[in-house]
Amino acid sequence: MHALKLTQIGNSVGVILPKEVLARLKVEKGDLIYLTDSADGLRITPHDPTFEAQMKAARAIMRKRRNVLHELAK
Repeated sequence: MHALKLTQIGNSVGVILPKEVLARLKVEKGDLIYLTDSADGLRITPHDPTFEAQMKAARAIMRKRRNVLHELAK
């Protein structure tokens, strides 16, 4: 567990993530991270939950229409 201190950044308040946390998230300066609600509080992730849902739907369609996509690829 890491304790993070809130810091004034211009007119906003931000938090500085330690190097170890950045390494575990596999992110670096300039990357986007997402703060989402979870059953036990908030979650920080480098993965866009909206995009993940769209990809899940796309995979289901591709699985269902595999033969059509195969024919289109010819």
